[in-house]
Amino acid sequence: MKYRAAVATLAAVPLALGLAACGNNDPKATGYRPSIPAETPTAVITKTAPPIVKAPAARLNRVTFVPAMNSALTKQKSWRITGRMTVNGTVGMTMNGVQTAQPSAMSMEMSGAAFGGKTAKIIQIKNVAYVSMPGTTPAGKFVKIKASAGDLGQLIDSGDPTAIFKSFGSNLGSVKFVGAETIGGEALDRYDVTVDTAKALALQHKKPPASAPKTMTYSLWMDKSHLVRRMSFDLLGISMLMTMTDYNKPVHITAPPASKVVK
Repeated sequence: MKYRAAVATLAAVPLALGLAACGNNDPKATGYRPSIPAETPTAVITKTAPPIVKAPAARLNRVTFVPAMNSALTKQKSWRITGRMTVNGTVGMTMNGVQTAQPSAMSMEMSGAAFGGKTAKIIQIKNVAYVSMPGTTPAGKFVKIKASAGDLGQLIDSGDPTAIFKSFGSNLGSVKFVGAETIGGEALDRYDVTVDTAKALALQHKKPPASAPKTMTYSLWMDKSHLVRRMSFDLLGISMLMTMTDYNKPVHITAPPASKVVK
């Protein structure tokens, strides 16, 4: 298949508070106007409250990163996924779809040079996937497969960022806070996460090519609740950028009708 070479190496998927009030002492009226003050005014010293220094936000590390990420994700019922894969600088595939947590389901469209300029459609519900592939299935028709089967299973995982998240675990080598960035008008914290390439890809049902480096790095952008909003990686000339938006918006994913499923 035209997408086989690309699929084989896909790893897809941061006040000073007010002033003290001051007052003065006014002399009371006496009925006459003395030539000198009846009493010497007392100087009023205005004190300014010292600024409150806000403690820097706690940054995630190798121990806290995965638990924090998983805790944020488990509170989400659904989200939208958009992505772009480039091969040696040329866009090879774009993706757009939705995903739900309960039940585990995804509906995704992938298009671009990897599919001869046409569009592939994938519907995955739990462990079953329905794939409509240009040049493989009749137009508008789907083939039913196990979601983890062969190259098609790898293609499905390529559109599932949670498959990448699950592959971190004990394979995590290092976690580095890169800095705060504003993306799409939202303040996000960027972390670079290094993992063991072979172990991480194995957990995504992928085999690394012989030339793959021992480790690879994912960049993840998180909001203040540690929810992943964006992710990217580069491996052997293949780059992937994915975004996750529209968290917890209503999504309903169903299997195609039997009339559109072929063997």
